[in-house]
Amino acid sequence: MKARLPKGYSNGGGATNIQQLARQAQKMQEEMDAATKELEEKEYTSTVGGGTVTAIVTGKLEIKSLDIKKDVVDPEDIDMLSDLVIAAVNNAIKQARDEKAEKMDEISGGLNVPGLL
Repeated sequence: MKARLPKGYSNGGGATNIQQLARQAQKMQEEMDAATKELEEKEYTSTVGGGTVTAIVTGKLEIKSLDIKKDVVDPEDIDMLSDLVIAAVNNAIKQARDEKAEKMDEISGGLNVPGLL
């Protein structure tokens, strides 16, 4: 029994198809690199507790600023303040991650190739 190549692949055109795939993969990687650079320059803001705590995170997932209103600082309830800070920072990080994932899915068409992303 003879082994058959998938439709569209012939003995003479296999190298051409591989080169074409390589060019497409390279183009996709370049688009992803550009999108990553653009997203890293963005800022994501999250406000919790009715505006008492605001966190700003960069697209590199680094905290740029943290604003805490004085009226929320209660020495008797540091745990609440900690919870508000954690919630604000985590929400801002989630925004950044979600936007990056969405942008990468747009570029790759949902394709997840290890080492490409």
